[in-house]
Amino acid sequence: IVCVCVCVLQERMRKLLKVYELLGGEEDIVNPTNELIKEGHILKLSAKNGTSQDRYLILFNDRLLYCVPKLRLIGQKFGVRARIDVDGMELKETSSINVPRTFLVSGKQRSLELQARTEEEKKDWIQAIQATILRHEQTLATFHHLNCSLRDEDYTPPNSPNCSELGTRAPTPIREKEVTLCMKCQEPFNSITKRRHHCKACGHVVCGKCSEFRARLLYDNNRANRVCIDCYTTLVGAHPSPACLTSSVRRRSILEKQASVAAENSVMCSFLHHMEKGGGRGWQKAWFIIPENEPLVLYIYGAPQDVKAQRSVPLIGFEVSLPESCDRLERRFAFKISQSHLTLYFSADGEELQRRWIEVLSRAGRGEELQAHGLIAEALEEEGEESATLGENT
Repeated sequence: IVCVCVCVLQERMRKLLKVYELLGGEEDIVNPTNELIKEGHILKLSAKNGTSQDRYLILFNDRLLYCVPKLRLIGQKFGVRARIDVDGMELKETSSINVPRTFLVSGKQRSLELQARTEEEKKDWIQAIQATILRHEQTLATFHHLNCSLRDEDYTPPNSPNCSELGTRAPTPIREKEVTLCMKCQEPFNSITKRRHHCKACGHVVCGKCSEFRARLLYDNNRANRVCIDCYTTLVGAHPSPACLTSSVRRRSILEKQASVAAENSVMCSFLHHMEKGGGRGWQKAWFIIPENEPLVLYIYGAPQDVKAQRSVPLIGFEVSLPESCDRLERRFAFKISQSHLTLYFSADGEELQRRWIEVLSRAGRGEELQAHGLIAEALEEEGEESATLGENT
């Protein structure tokens, strides 16, 4: 079963990477929670004069991207003109004798009147969009049903403490498999970047962002435990500080992970030189981290002190190998990772560091669990004075 799940996730990531390249890397879509449903050319009818224009649609499980062609010397690329959330999306057929094979996609952000080139193409798009909307509504209904059940019990799991007993008696945790969305922010869980956590005070299943708070619990010898924001407020008697609240409640970009914090709890981190095949740029030095709470994602920072990563690379499906003669690399201790049309080259400062990175990246590419190696202090000490020059070509 595990092998099947890994294969499915690898195929999903491969499709996302292909679309990522199609969009020129301008859209942050490579995320385990995203699923590519359908993509293809379609005609867009002008609202002014009814003329048709060639456009490209990309349907995901949570959004529809409306794209326009971009001029490129090598390979066709597209730019995103509009994003329409599946939440609140409606679909309506608008065909007439004069304008056949048309349908209207209406969302919170924008409405599009589209025309298929054939009846079969129209049928496929309508079925795909309708199925995606239905699936989204069913997910919301499941969460609403769970919320209603909890509301009937004052949001307290069976045998769990009420407000007056909060922190003095251990809760009865809700089974993780029974919850698919965070019970605070309602974001869907996944096994890589948004894992499940239990609030140690009330027993609710919440995501990492909604359980970043620590409060002392009497039933655990007054030790500090992970709790949700509501329990923190009740137990401490005050709301979290604005800075803490902002980092926990606001939906962050996948790249907004402070390097120093991630490095403290990392599977692997160090300086490396890197270069993308066909990227048009030479070797650059950067700070690389695989966080312990996201062991299948590689983050690239300009320096260990940066508060935002330059790039994130989901590692599942990547193959790790040593360079071949045709790669024509002139650096020692080099290695590369490859998937589909994307190849990234790396160069370590020593043979041992090269070996460790190859081992960790190989296991991550296969979807295996990783053990934390911890911070590479030696690399920090040696390269700390050079962080100001990061990003320059060697």
